[in-house]
Amino acid sequence: MKTILYATDYSENSAPALQFAYRISKVLNARLLAIHVFDYPTILQTEVQEPFPHLEEDAFKAHTRRLKDFCRSHLGEGAKVEIEALEHKNVREAIAGKALEEGASLLVVGMKGGSALRELLMGNTTKKLIEEAPCPVLSIPGDASFNGLETIVYATDFEEEDIAVLRELAPVAAAFQARIRAVHIASDKEYANLQRREWFQEALKKELPEAKITFEQEVSEHAFEALRVYLGDHNADLVVMLERKRKGFLEPIFHRDRVKKMESYGRIPLMAFHEKNFQ
Repeated sequence: MKTILYATDYSENSAPALQFAYRISKVLNARLLAIHVFDYPTILQTEVQEPFPHLEEDAFKAHTRRLKDFCRSHLGEGAKVEIEALEHKNVREAIAGKALEEGASLLVVGMKGGSALRELLMGNTTKKLIEEAPCPVLSIPGDASFNGLETIVYATDFEEEDIAVLRELAPVAAAFQARIRAVHIASDKEYANLQRREWFQEALKKELPEAKITFEQEVSEHAFEALRVYLGDHNADLVVMLERKRKGFLEPIFHRDRVKKMESYGRIPLMAFHEKNFQ
């Protein structure tokens, strides 16, 4: 990874995400850029009736100073992090646009926000960021603490895009000396599809022969609940998913809003890739 982008609304709930972003950037030797998006007329809670030539300049200075103080208070003096305040009326569009502009390899946000901004880094906004960002989005719960990465769980569906995700994930896991557990939650109807499972396993071994990846399968008609139990049983430090567009009425129930559900579950950091970035 070359650049990690972190977006904050200054809330305490977004502080753990900053610490995660910083620790990951240190291990991966990546550049860390922290941003805050503001809309200065809204922040000042006033209607501009006459031109104020320094209004925008002063707003940028104020937010740059506040962002710098926020990073210092949660990372300490001397932490290597770049900062930038952005003015935009749409927080989500500004963040996704900045990720594209900077060629970010990862976007880190908090799962819940606490400010009065129109758009908070939570719920539907995070979901839309996953859809629009040109890179994976790492959502960090507000009560999380970084204790390293030992176990990374990837929810797989035996598809080629899953191999592409694991190709990007493997170097991150290697840097942390973490093991990836690729797990597929199958219904009874899917369980008989041995040929597809065997193809995936062989393709994975051929593509990533040195990666520490184990492949497992669970059988359940309630995929989401089964995955949550699996994460707890294996003390997962990070869960990774691939967000797919709906493929019609034949799409397995496991795909339906699963990233949104996991984001709202809010106990384990979630890294979400989107299939559009592999097309």
